[in-house]
Amino acid sequence: MTVELSITLILILISTGFLAGIINTMAGGGSNLTIPALMMLGMPADIANATNRIAVLLQSLTAAKGFKSHGKLEIPGLKKIVLVTVIGGLAGAACASYMPAWLLKPVLLGAMVTMAAIILFKPSVVAPPEGTPPKAVGEGNSIPMLLLAGFYGGFVQAGVGFILIAAIAGSLRYDLVRTNALKIVCTAAFTALALLLFILRDQVLWIPGLTIAIGSMLGAHLAVKVTINISQKTLKWFLFVMTIVASAAAQLS
Repeated sequence: MTVELSITLILILISTGFLAGIINTMAGGGSNLTIPALMMLGMPADIANATNRIAVLLQSLTAAKGFKSHGKLEIPGLKKIVLVTVIGGLAGAACASYMPAWLLKPVLLGAMVTMAAIILFKPSVVAPPEGTPPKAVGEGNSIPMLLLAGFYGGFVQAGVGFILIAAIAGSLRYDLVRTNALKIVCTAAFTALALLLFILRDQVLWIPGLTIAIGSMLGAHLAVKVTINISQKTLKWFLFVMTIVASAAAQLS
């Protein structure tokens, strides 16, 4: 299918992408904005889901570069963390190419509501106290959690940031800044593979995807600077608010 883009639609896509880039870099749930925006153009849900991966990949690469320049990606377990989530992402992408995304909606909603409750009542789970030593991949339940996060990200993308944060901060005990940096790299890795599969199945529309990606990259660039300079407490509450907002958006969609 083809999509005609007017100046108004281009501005809407860029603006939506900008907001999503900020939200995805600092928390998660930005695809709850971008996927509906793409569907507004007349795309079926599966095409919008696939096309959205262009913006997610490019904003993730932009944010990863920013976090690396600030020394937040100097993490010994980085390759293992990415590998585990990529394995999950491949399985999720394969399912997404053949199954409707709504199958995971109740699971996503439950996960986000649970995470909001954790942040409110037991914040140390996703925001470890300063000085908490991180764990190695393989300790505790880190591998199952990373696989699950990767699977969901490969399947539908929307809200995967929350699940990755729970997996990385909750099981590996990284602070929220490094958790966001790791989340971004994992997202970039499994999104690249998912996008490749969707391209091979001719499910990607490049012009609207790249248009929304322009805004997403600008938003991600700004969000890295904000994330580096705000306190862990402020970042935690931003995450809480975005979890609630994303939960409401998932319920209404």
